[in-house]
This record gives sequence, structure tokens and C-alpha cells, in this order.
Amino acid sequence: MTITYSCIANGRAVLAELSLTGGSYQEAAATVLRMVLLRAEPKTIMQMGSFVYHTLFIDGITYLCATDNALDTITPSAFLKNMQYNKNQGDSSISTLRSQVTEVKNIMSKNIDEILENEERLNIFTDKTNDLQTTAKESQKTRKILRRRWWKHFRKIIIITVVILLSIIIILLSTNVIPT
Repeated sequence: MTITYSCIANGRAVLAELSLTGGSYQEAAATVLRMVLLRAEPKTIMQMGSFVYHTLFIDGITYLCATDNALDTITPSAFLKNMQYNKNQGDSSISTLRSQVTEVKNIMSKNIDEILENEERLNIFTDKTNDLQTTAKESQKTRKILRRRWWKHFRKIIIITVVILLSIIIILLSTNVIPT
């Protein structure tokens, strides 16, 4: 009995694989992985074509191997357990990676929250700037209107002053107070 193919998968994503022969195992392995996920049983054995696929499903990770002998179940079982035990030796690195991924996700969430807060503050600042621009434009219009009114009023005062002065001069001339 020969183990011709083995792989480790997370869900349907193959993380590592090894093929000892030139056969194409990817399609059959994908089908087996799909079935393992549907069944969610710790151990399964499936025959596809001329190969028998043995799986060990632990904590969402599937250990799979293909053999060319349907009668031997001890060797593939031992092989899969050996793969699983080798995996546990590196478990601390996987848990370290998971904690780092969690930490990165938390930092990214915090950064996204800060970006949203900054965007909100920027929107408030933009609104205030627009309000100030509007107020400045209105203030300029008001100053122009006031300046025009002042000149109109000033012209009226000058015209009234000139009329009064001319009237006084005419009155004085007519009464002969001012010699001509």
C-alpha cells in the first residue's frame, strides 16, 4: 500500500499538499474536502476512481491522504495522526499568528474608527468654513450697501447745505445787507 497524495486544508482551501505520483488529485481532493465539510465527521474514508481518500477533521483543519489500497485503513490512519501530531508541534506558532492577526484586525478597526471620526470632524470644519465664507460675502454686500447709502445721504446733505447757503445769499442780497 502506498500513500500517493496528502494535503492539509482549512475549509476548502488547501494549505499544503504533496503528490508522489504524477496524477491529478486536485479535483478529487476538492470534492472530498467539500464532503468532509458537509459531514463534519472527525474521520472519513471515500473511494473515488482507483484511489481511497482518508481524512481526519480536527478544529476546522482537514488532513487528507490518498492510497491505492482500499483494504488497508491502519497505515493511512497512522499517517494522518502523524500529520496531526506534527501540526501540534507548530501549534504555538499558529496561535501566535492567530493572535497577531487578531491584533492587526483590532488595530485596523481602531484606525478605521479614527478615520471616520476625523472625516466627521473634517465635515464639521468644512461646514463652518462654508458658513464663514457665506457670512463674509454677506458682510461685503452689507458694507457696499451701507457705503452707497452713506454717499447718498452725504450728497443730500451737501445739496441741502448748498441750497440753504444759496438761499441765505439770495435773501441777503435782496435785503441789501450785502452790498453788490
